[in-house]
Amino acid sequence: MGKTFKAARTAGVGVAAVASLAAFAGPASARPAHHSSRSGAPVFVQTDRTTGNTVVAYSRAADGSLEQRRVYATGGLGGKQDGAVVDNLASQGSLTYDKAHRLLYSVNAGSNTITVFSVQGDQLVRRQVIASGGTFPVSVTVHGNLVYVLNALDGGSVQGFLRVGEKLLKVPSWHRALGLDPNATPQFTHTPAQVGFTPDGSRLVVTTKGVGNSIDVFPVSTLGISAKPVVTPTPGAVPFGFTFDAAGRLVVTEAGSNSVATYAFGRDARLAKVSEVATGQAATCWVVRDGDNFYAANAGSGSLTRVHGGADGSLQVLGNTSTGAGTVDAAVSSDGEFLYAQTGAVGGVDEFRVNADGSLTKVASTAVPDAVGGEGIVAL
Repeated sequence: MGKTFKAARTAGVGVAAVASLAAFAGPASARPAHHSSRSGAPVFVQTDRTTGNTVVAYSRAADGSLEQRRVYATGGLGGKQDGAVVDNLASQGSLTYDKAHRLLYSVNAGSNTITVFSVQGDQLVRRQVIASGGTFPVSVTVHGNLVYVLNALDGGSVQGFLRVGEKLLKVPSWHRALGLDPNATPQFTHTPAQVGFTPDGSRLVVTTKGVGNSIDVFPVSTLGISAKPVVTPTPGAVPFGFTFDAAGRLVVTEAGSNSVATYAFGRDARLAKVSEVATGQAATCWVVRDGDNFYAANAGSGSLTRVHGGADGSLQVLGNTSTGAGTVDAAVSSDGEFLYAQTGAVGGVDEFRVNADGSLTKVASTAVPDAVGGEGIVAL
């Protein structure tokens, strides 16, 4: 692997040098069925502190409550978009876990870098800090040996990296400018929000929020992503966070209408809306999946909306659960038994047990040091 890395670097990371390593690693793992919880499984929370970004590590007790273990400096700076109040990055996926390789990726929006940590239980070891290939990185996604970063400012861009061991190698030819209006205001609603691979790794999805009001899809091959995305306009919807259902359909929050929508992929990578439901809440921006249930975070209401997804892609709202003020990013434990929601207004995490019917029961709340406005959470 070290020899391959050296050869790729020497060759300027040409297509031939990286094609074999960039090959798809097969479909992403499906969420496992519920089983008895794993006491001690970690939860990682990013603070996005502008004077020095950190990731706070917690261990999880059998009842889902959290105990702080250690604070890890990323080696970069957090950032804050103009107009942001409880969500400095105004994005989803700013802290991403690569389960296959036990690596954690953190964005440093204020210093335009990405940090790579190796994960050893609830302990982190910083392996690399690397330039994000753009301005103000806000979201990271991984599939196999491919890692892509979404940069939110200066018109937006995505930059591709090749994972080599426990480090990333930037591939210059895997950079794509999104061509969005760099002067649109306010920033926090007029910048792209999330980048993510489809479960099979064949497409890369970007939501543009109010600056583009579109969902952009880049087909992916072993040579990288397409030169231009297939753009599906979503007038007035302000598409923000997304995940995928069991059939691989896109499930996205639409902050403009405070709703959750399902989209199916066409053969040309264009999207067709299948279903849409209103949450009845304010600032519906983030969404996480647990089996057939989706939980949308509503920053303006301080709540989580439970939405059930049908086998045909239909959606049904089943109720709301109150959280602390400024609900932002959320994560579900890998066993599906607990949900953790960041509360940006107070800089904390609310801990919930996921009941058999998908309803939530609050377990506890934890204050995260220096995390007001912070976004980015991962639960193992």
